[in-house]
Amino acid sequence: MLDDFNLLISTSRRNERKACSELWYLLCDIGDKTARIDITNISGLIVANTSLNPIEVVDQLRKMIREKPWEFKYILKIVPIQRIISTSIENIKQTALNVAEEINNDQKYKISIRKRSTNISSINLIEKIAPEINNKVNLKNPDLILLIEIIGDATGISLIKPSSILSVERSKRTL
Repeated sequence: MLDDFNLLISTSRRNERKACSELWYLLCDIGDKTARIDITNISGLIVANTSLNPIEVVDQLRKMIREKPWEFKYILKIVPIQRIISTSIENIKQTALNVAEEINNDQKYKISIRKRSTNISSINLIEKIAPEINNKVNLKNPDLILLIEIIGDATGISLIKPSSILSVERSKRTL
């Protein structure tokens, strides 16, 4: 399922199956009874494909944490993914630049790269992508994150607000 997912979920090691069940229950609760969820070959990492907008899913799950925090036992973080491509430096560069066209002129951004099961250099990718984006960079407080999640032969790319990444523990602490 690594070629077709729009949510990337982390959990603690050896709790992948429990996190899958928990996510399936939560997605059903917000209206997606057809979601597909799968364990990756990376310990603590699962992927899901929901028929709902993945950014809206994160927003709804954040609201659910406020109302029913006890429902979240195994999921640690949920990241929405907008595009899936095969992993190559050129594919990542082209797709990232296409996605970055959605950044408004007055918005500041940062590139965030997370790599698993690959030897592609993060610095090399940033050096290929950043010079072609005309917006200002703000590493501490960006308006948008150009997120690149490399998982072996599959890469997920998103252009999201920092608040579009759901950290369950952080959300529970702010209750």
